[in-house]
Amino acid sequence: MLVAEDELIIGVDLCDTVEEAGYRVEGPHNRLDSAMLSIQKQRPDVAILDVRLDDGDVFPLAEALMKEKVPVIFHSSRVSPQEMRDRFPQALACSKPCPPDQMIEMVREALDDI
Repeated sequence: MLVAEDELIIGVDLCDTVEEAGYRVEGPHNRLDSAMLSIQKQRPDVAILDVRLDDGDVFPLAEALMKEKVPVIFHSSRVSPQEMRDRFPQALACSKPCPPDQMIEMVREALDDI
């Protein structure tokens, strides 16, 4: 699972939450270039993406992942879940901060759709 999040504390918390649920995590990546390099090395099963990273919007990464049929969960405080679903109907989306149990439920839902 890939986590891309520009806020270190939130990124670490997301990774811990997902790892405690039994998933292996790559990240948190705070930059688009780092996350893009990561997916070139290993295709994740799911990606949790903040919309804005330190070096720009995450949309090129999201589009590359979706092209490869990797489920994407957008996690943002700047863009509403509805806006993300309108732009990427195949993706899941939640507002930041997302309660841990809700995030794990979204991860399970994303994996069920594979």
